Amino acid sequence: MKMRFWATALLCLAAFTSTAQAQDAKTIRLATTTSTENSGLLSYLLPKFKSETGYTVDVIAVGTGKALKMGENGDVDLVMTHAPGAEAEFLNKGFGIEPHHLMYNDFVIVGPKSDPAKIKGKTSAQDTFKSIAAKNVKFISRGDDSGTDKKEKGIWKQLNIAPTSFSEFKSVGQGMGPTLNMASELQAYTLSDRGTWIAYQAKLDLEIMVEGDKVLFNPYQVILVNPARYSDLNTKGARDFSQWLISKHGQELINSYKLQGKQLFTASYDGK
Repeated sequence: MKMRFWATALLCLAAFTSTAQAQDAKTIRLATTTSTENSGLLSYLLPKFKSETGYTVDVIAVGTGKALKMGENGDVDLVMTHAPGAEAEFLNKGFGIEPHHLMYNDFVIVGPKSDPAKIKGKTSAQDTFKSIAAKNVKFISRGDDSGTDKKEKGIWKQLNIAPTSFSEFKSVGQGMGPTLNMASELQAYTLSDRGTWIAYQAKLDLEIMVEGDKVLFNPYQVILVNPARYSDLNTKGARDFSQWLISKHGQELINSYKLQGKQLFTASYDGK
């Protein structure tokens, strides 16, 4: 009787393990930016992906720096980020494989309607930042190592200005949504990706001050975490998701996503 009991128990355990593995094979772990989450794009895409493929995508929305670090640690199966320099380093160090251009939008500089720095209508992001620093007006920085934060820091660096040198500069270590809310409450300027701006603008007492500078271009990539480094990755699922995103169908879905009647992202897959 004891042998029969243990044989039955082992069969049940094997069946449970097999089921769990099958479930895991249909779950994909994605680290991405708060901008893709805040914009509502993933909430639009992922139910369609699941209905077509059966995969569930577990989303971890953080800044780009943290998303790439999760990829480096093997905590996720793929990343979707928007910081070309950091992504190139991630690939060069062997943490990622199969990068694909996915989509793009742009950054905008927003601020209070009173415009104390008198920057509205400027065409240069660098001139805008220079005026904000020179006039020592309120500026809220994400300060969270996100793609937006990296873009902002890059502009300050190009100007050879340490933003902490003016007293009204505040680094808050927050995502894009909370940063915009804080800028609105404090009547400060900030840099935002356009997607999150469109999603939040109706609730904010801010407006776009500067846009259109090529410096503010904001491209996104999707990159698989290198399975040679970690044996427990769902690389097949990650690859299936990546290929779905860059397929004609996926790209058309990205282009079709609108909020308040405005297109948030433009598909950019280049066929590589």
